[in-house]
Amino acid sequence: MATLVQKYGGTSVGSVERIQAVAARVCGYIDQGHRVVVVVSAMSGETNRLVGLGRGVSAQPVPREMDVLQAAGEQVSIALTAMAIKAAGHESRSYLADQVAIRTDSSFGKARISHIDVERLNADLDQGVVPVVAGFQGVDVDGNVTTLGRGGSDTTAVAIAAALSADECQICTDVDGVYTADPRIVDDAQRLERITFEEMLELASLGSKVLHPRSVEFAGKYQVPLRVMSSFEEGPGTLITTESKRMEQPIVAGIAYSRDEAKLTMSGVPDVPGVASRILGPVGRAPIEVDMIVQNTGADGTTDFTFTVKRDDYDHALDLLGPVQRELGARELSGDNKIAKVSVVGVGMRSHAGVASQMFDALAAENINILMISTSEIKISVVVAERYLELAVRCMHEAFGLGAEVVSEE
Repeated sequence: MATLVQKYGGTSVGSVERIQAVAARVCGYIDQGHRVVVVVSAMSGETNRLVGLGRGVSAQPVPREMDVLQAAGEQVSIALTAMAIKAAGHESRSYLADQVAIRTDSSFGKARISHIDVERLNADLDQGVVPVVAGFQGVDVDGNVTTLGRGGSDTTAVAIAAALSADECQICTDVDGVYTADPRIVDDAQRLERITFEEMLELASLGSKVLHPRSVEFAGKYQVPLRVMSSFEEGPGTLITTESKRMEQPIVAGIAYSRDEAKLTMSGVPDVPGVASRILGPVGRAPIEVDMIVQNTGADGTTDFTFTVKRDDYDHALDLLGPVQRELGARELSGDNKIAKVSVVGVGMRSHAGVASQMFDALAAENINILMISTSEIKISVVVAERYLELAVRCMHEAFGLGAEVVSEE
């Protein structure tokens, strides 16, 4: 008998029929002897609808009231799910965040969990009752409703699993696991049986949409085994856990990409101390997130400074840097919002040389020019023209042999 926390997203509970299917699935685990806590999101599209209502009422809605408004979506789905489980043959009880005491700070819209009281959940589990908990929401010390921001329901599930010392946290979604690359781009992309927290965190941060980085970081911190699996069909999914101890680690676990990229270059900048701070200072205070940075020093005592931002921030960043260019006397300010980032990720890169050259050779063979490069211990990222994105993903997937067979670390 295992204690499981299962999270079902908006698509999984998007209709009465799908909620009934979730209930049948949960009851199947109960019948096998497992103890199950269910965490659900709002029904598909509901949170966006509520946000639209709030913004329709006020151009600048109060964050506290927006959190109260958005949290209403989960109240509907937990009640319907608990009723469906009861109708399917097992006792169930729904809980809002304040009823379970999911304590957070007071950062409305992006609150962070500080404590979860699992006494009521344990009491239900001991009595054979299935608790159904609202994801995405919490309550602060003053009793205000808070929401956790993007990936909030996943984070709720992982936090509850950590507090319960659950055997596994299962993220049940519309995909059947984590793949070596996006199957929509790479026909022979393979489902990974197992991947490390480190690899999954990098893939999530680099553009993989399967899990939000915050939930993966939380699971890694508290060593909660995390499994991504389909809500709609049976299968083992992908287990995300600690690093495998096997002798031969796969060099590359997967290929990630992001289209949401733009780069800005300030050329002919005086090569003096503090110039990077003067360029990036206004951008950071905006606040605009900066990703990759490259600085090249020329023979004439000047430097070219290039960095990337999210595409939505491109125009704003250009506007901010205009005055900086004039103050520094830089020769030119230019940019490109038609770029993409492609990355290879794998803990096996720690013990294998030549991964970068293999990656660059694969791109060169397809005449794909590399605009920027960034590396870490288990990741290599390159920026390329957006028109080459899919070709770059496919050629790297082939170069590292990721489609040859099902990739497993077991």
